[in-house]
Amino acid sequence: MRAAGVWLWIAAVLAVLIGLTSLRYLVLGPAAAPANIASNAFARTGVLVVHAGFASIALILGAFQLFPRFRARWPAWHRRAGTVYVVACLAGGIAGLVLAAGSSSGPIAVAGFGLLAVLWIGFTANAWRLARARDFVRHRRWMIRSYSLTFAAVTLRLYLPAALMAQLDGLASYRAIAFLCWVPNLIVAELWLRQDPIVRTSPPSVAPARTPG
Repeated sequence: MRAAGVWLWIAAVLAVLIGLTSLRYLVLGPAAAPANIASNAFARTGVLVVHAGFASIALILGAFQLFPRFRARWPAWHRRAGTVYVVACLAGGIAGLVLAAGSSSGPIAVAGFGLLAVLWIGFTANAWRLARARDFVRHRRWMIRSYSLTFAAVTLRLYLPAALMAQLDGLASYRAIAFLCWVPNLIVAELWLRQDPIVRTSPPSVAPARTPG
């Protein structure tokens, strides 16, 4: 198995595990949240449950969409799952934007998580627009960008215990993680896209439609 394939599998397993774990919010509600999340001004309004529930669905579904062979073998499932993924990202992103505004960790955290939510919504909406226009190559490129932001749910949960074990200042590290949980993800996605794996692996049946002239 190539190194890229190994990393895809690691990312997919982490995404499914974190996604399934985060579904506990649907049962426990805000009681499942750590202190810094529970102190959010909107945590007990139901917005946290909406965000966690839809983001978990997007995280799990998106993990399977990463594999080109999976998309090529089951195109109908890919389309249906992709539609659910888009809805989940948009709903989770809107709820995430509300939660960002209610952060008790100060304006830096508000800016970090708020910008994440805005870009998440924008990237996903653009990917959906391109799919509707049958520009499937560019659609997949924007979906990779979208999922790099969805994957912030995983990297956030990797950074938080790392900061705790390093005995860093809790508030300062959380403010930094508000950006670190997604900016490196997006950089990695852009570096990956520079290699054009989507163009090389896209089957002819999903190539962009050509216009006359």
